[in-house]
Amino acid sequence: MNAALFLLAFCVGIFISVQAAVNSQLAGALHANSVVAALISFTVGTVVLGIAAFARGGVGDALGALAGQPLWKLSGGVLGAAFVFGTVFLAPRIGLLNLVVLVIAGQLIMSMAIDNFGLVNMAARKVSTVRMAGALVVVAGVALTLFGDRIVAALER
Repeated sequence: MNAALFLLAFCVGIFISVQAAVNSQLAGALHANSVVAALISFTVGTVVLGIAAFARGGVGDALGALAGQPLWKLSGGVLGAAFVFGTVFLAPRIGLLNLVVLVIAGQLIMSMAIDNFGLVNMAARKVSTVRMAGALVVVAGVALTLFGDRIVAALER
């Protein structure tokens, strides 16, 4: 596996945390309007992606192929909007760390299911026992992040 791609994936994780914090601050500046903040985030992202798409070329061919696609393939936009709105709405209410560890846990569990069972027309890649154990360690880390202080306080009583 390419180390540069792993580094890029790590950076994407960093971007998710920074995006949630930035969008949360934007919502606060917009009279706590999480929906408008998410809309602005998507609008800016759409402009940037539009520039990148036109610079790369092939936009006409890609749009021509769009008409023949089933509607479920467009659900990524809805899921992306739900993600951005969710982070904008939840970050100031539950804290960025709690938000991110729960997002990671959700991503991890769903990714394992998608890989293992080949869901959403993805190639099936069986999840090994070792990878399952690694996921359990991550989930345990999520639990410690969320409830560790309470556990320590209870043990100290």
